[in-house]
Amino acid sequence: MESGSLLFSFFLIFSGAAILATAALFTRQPLLVAYIVLGAFLGPYGMEMVTDTGLLNDIAHVGIIFLLFLLGLDMQPAHLGHLLKKTATVGLISSIIFALTGYGLGLAFGFSQKEAVITGATMMFSSTIIGIKLLPTTVLHHKHTGEILVSLLLLQDLLAILVLLLLYNFDGGFANSRMDVLMALAALPMIIAAAFLAVRYALLPLMARFDRFHEYMFLLAIGWCLGFAELAHALNLSYEIGAFIAGVSIATSPISQYIAINLKPLRDFFLVLFFFSIGASFNLNLFGDVWLPALIMTVICLLLKPATFGILLRANEKKSTAWEVGFRLGQTSEFSILIAVLAAGQMLIGEIAAHVVQATAILTLIISSYVVVFNYESPIAVSEKLRRD
Repeated sequence: MESGSLLFSFFLIFSGAAILATAALFTRQPLLVAYIVLGAFLGPYGMEMVTDTGLLNDIAHVGIIFLLFLLGLDMQPAHLGHLLKKTATVGLISSIIFALTGYGLGLAFGFSQKEAVITGATMMFSSTIIGIKLLPTTVLHHKHTGEILVSLLLLQDLLAILVLLLLYNFDGGFANSRMDVLMALAALPMIIAAAFLAVRYALLPLMARFDRFHEYMFLLAIGWCLGFAELAHALNLSYEIGAFIAGVSIATSPISQYIAINLKPLRDFFLVLFFFSIGASFNLNLFGDVWLPALIMTVICLLLKPATFGILLRANEKKSTAWEVGFRLGQTSEFSILIAVLAAGQMLIGEIAAHVVQATAILTLIISSYVVVFNYESPIAVSEKLRRD
């Protein structure tokens, strides 16, 4: 893509997003829906006005990296360990239930064993972006509901990273794949230790010395985030886990909230591209082949996930809290789309199976967003009484 066409693509995306977002706000619809619809309309399977979705996907991926970095900034390390320990049982049991359900549905749709296994894996995860984006800051910082939600999402993210590691290394055979996963897991504590040592002896002294220079603080935060993202990737972990570790490592610093506030506009810029790329990457020509399986999976997902979390969390939580967490996690994930695309690229699943997974993710992201903004506190809630930021 030439620079001129890239600039024109950005013009179309952000001008179009501004127009549709305005219409969405007037009609009290979730903004995320506007971005996905715009992607389908302007993308290579719609009006063909933005065709290089591969580049946009790469750019949009940065938004997820910043999202995980900012999430880490809100997590005190000791508190994070406590949360993961508290919700580990619920997270693992629910993931097994969702995986088995997805596997059974895959077989019912006539998928091969391998396709059914991967379809089951994509059902395990809920959207980190939807979960955090629709969670008010006050809930994230102070309320028990936000803590449960974030800890479950983090556990799912760790499982997603394991699945991605297996897929990334599948071409080398199982033995290679297993060795790479073991090496990655061994590298994880080393990265964590390196991050905390670097914060103590390098990052915090630099911040204390030059904290009057806001531009420098901004650049230092971005470099820290992307540096650890790249380091994690080099050690067979994902960019996201590296960014998250980078965020957690400076969560105890008094400057962490300043960094979080200043990086949010940058994160939102990339997330617009992410949701646009979701809509643009879907092949509308396959709609006739995938709409029924995707619709069935969507309905089952939207019913099963809230019910499963609602029941499992009832052992230790209030009924209202358990069901709210369930509905906020009642969708599949951006990781589901990534897994489907990666598996299709390695010829592990066919085009139809990949698009069923993608269509299910798009539908559940949209419908789940509606459920949350109409019924629970969020920054873009339909009701003024529920609107919180």
